[in-house]
Amino acid sequence: MKPNWIVALLMGLVLGYAIGHAVKETGGAPTLPGRVMQPAGPAPTDEASLAVKSAEMPAGTFTGLADTQKLSVMRVMNEQECECGCGRGSLANCIKTDPGCPNSPAKLKQLVGMAKDGKSYEQMKAEIGGKPARQARPADDMATVFKVPVDDSPTLGKAYAPITLVEISDYQCPFCSRGNTTILQLQKEYGDKLRLVMKQNPLDSIHPQARGAAKAALAAGVQGKYWQMHDKMFENQRALDQASLEKYAQELGLDVARFKKDQADPKWDQVIQKDQALASQLQATSTPQFFINGRRISGARDAAVFKQIIDEELTKVEALVKSGVKPDQVYATLMARAASAPAAAPAPAAAAPAAAVKKVPVPDDAPYLGPKHAKVTIVEFSDFECPFCQRALPALNQLKDAYPRDVKVVFRQYPLPPNMHPNAQISAEASLAAHEQGKFWPMHDKLFENRTALGRDSLEKYAEQIGLNMSKFKAALDSGKFKQKVSEDMAAGSSVGVNGTPTFFINGQMQVGGLGFDQWKARIDEEIKKADKLLATGVKPEKLYERLLEEGANTAPAVAAAPAPPPAPGVAPPAGAAKDVPVGNAPVKGPRGAPVTIVEYSDFQCPFCSQGAQVLKQLEGTYKEKVRVAYKHQPLQSMHPNAQMAAEASMAAQEQGRFWEYHDKLFANQRALDRASLEKYAQEIGLDVNKFKSALDSGKFKGAVANDSAEGNRIGADATPTFFVNGRMVQGADLNQIKALIDDELAKKKK
Repeated sequence: MKPNWIVALLMGLVLGYAIGHAVKETGGAPTLPGRVMQPAGPAPTDEASLAVKSAEMPAGTFTGLADTQKLSVMRVMNEQECECGCGRGSLANCIKTDPGCPNSPAKLKQLVGMAKDGKSYEQMKAEIGGKPARQARPADDMATVFKVPVDDSPTLGKAYAPITLVEISDYQCPFCSRGNTTILQLQKEYGDKLRLVMKQNPLDSIHPQARGAAKAALAAGVQGKYWQMHDKMFENQRALDQASLEKYAQELGLDVARFKKDQADPKWDQVIQKDQALASQLQATSTPQFFINGRRISGARDAAVFKQIIDEELTKVEALVKSGVKPDQVYATLMARAASAPAAAPAPAAAAPAAAVKKVPVPDDAPYLGPKHAKVTIVEFSDFECPFCQRALPALNQLKDAYPRDVKVVFRQYPLPPNMHPNAQISAEASLAAHEQGKFWPMHDKLFENRTALGRDSLEKYAEQIGLNMSKFKAALDSGKFKQKVSEDMAAGSSVGVNGTPTFFINGQMQVGGLGFDQWKARIDEEIKKADKLLATGVKPEKLYERLLEEGANTAPAVAAAPAPPPAPGVAPPAGAAKDVPVGNAPVKGPRGAPVTIVEYSDFQCPFCSQGAQVLKQLEGTYKEKVRVAYKHQPLQSMHPNAQMAAEASMAAQEQGRFWEYHDKLFANQRALDRASLEKYAQEIGLDVNKFKSALDSGKFKGAVANDSAEGNRIGADATPTFFVNGRMVQGADLNQIKALIDDELAKKKK
């Protein structure tokens, strides 16, 4: 019985091989802390298990594809990460929530092309590349109005402008630079209607020059040139050292001596601290963050997202002014009833709090489908020209078929402003003119099928196609007979919080945006249970909707527990499980026997990795012989087209014993990583250029880079930069957190 340890060891080896082999064969990965991983299982035979369905993609995307081909495309779209920087998770979720994304629509088009070429799911996934999708960040709350004071912050625009746009930003953040381009576009378009306010949030741990840049802008503001310096720094984001800042001050005609003195004033740290406290209170600590009359947009989003909210706010402000509010008091009036902070997030293990129930009226003459007195009433506020409204239809149609006796769908008009959807108003009136003749739903379907062709001539053509009395239809449009009815629907929607389309109310509970069928089904089934309980008590069917709204309105939502605070800066996070991260043949610097090994997964074209390289240099200077650093490749090709070739070039330099010199060259010239530049850098550091070129031409190091990337994906290093300090992971170039882990590891060695 003594050799039990030998038996255990052999069993462990066999089991380990079996698990590893299974993982390899299925393309799976072990569960990683902080990430949701689906267990391997049989391939889906339909879209039921997919988070985002093909029906939620742009209309016409899958024309000519068989259902099996659509399924293959949507599997890849759901499984692969969108690397546009938006944080929405999968390619499918990104295109669903932001059609203006620079990455996901192109990937969808590419996948559809592959499907048409007869490629399988496995071939598509291999060719599309990229990383497995992570859980998307929570959707933006664009409906809540938050209290965002202007105070003494830099302001550009008239005090009486109807729109106040507050930006919380960082001058060294690449996404803020992208957001600034959008803001410049909006300023040109809206002119005096827009007031811009700037709040400072330098992310010191990853952008070491951001705080100095913020102070430079504020110091320039003392001489009346805040916004000129603001623009200069975003135009020259890669050169924000002190010498460059002083050069910009001189170019702007500032008194440079005074500028330097003002920049050093400690009061700016207090200003920044105040702005960052506000950002923390609003849970807006990443950059950039925008608040349009208090309504939040998180990240560098497409201009259309901003314009939709601005146009909605212009309509609201016009009504406020008509009611007697002075133009220069509009923002103060909006802020007086705004929320000071987002609602507390629910505790992870707790049940979700009940959604607020609003008393949404259903006029007797409103168009509806389903039984008159249903267990579940869905009131939809919609716009015939809105693409998101169109995408919501397939799931709604499935609902009607699945619950013919239990669900009633009511349609109410909410056409967005004409500068967004020029034909939405007349289409709404046309649908009601068809309703007058008993054909609302055939017209409804025609309008959504032809969403991009809703001019007057087209509307008349659709009316004729569905067999309407044309004289009566034209007369209704000519006289504006249903204008008032559309206005009443819009007023009713606004009174219960509608400010975008589509917005649904499920027995009074608001749902902004469409849902997949499975999500709808879960909500419907829950509401049916509530309805059955009321019916069992003797409530009559004709009174059911009214009672459901009353019951819901009288039920206070559960109070959620506050989430645990994150670790303080400079404090080591909980140890968790250290990962086995082999160094292998990676380029290394530092002594082999160092007590701490840092393995970095990086991308030569990633701006955050450039910051990571600087962080590592600081750590090497601090810890000297105590730290060994290994470099591994994780090129994000969909975002950084030159990253793959740069990675291979660095390994060609490694072959000649010059990796770290070449590494520094690449990060120093991150914007010039084309083939000609790579060869120039090879020559500058004294490589055998013919041997270097031959390595690139043959793809000699493609496999090594791919192996690094695959290994990184397996252990959770699917974003860059990612560091492992003796196997403990840190994502992002956070000097304090990495330092805290090093200190923790060194302390362990002393015990």
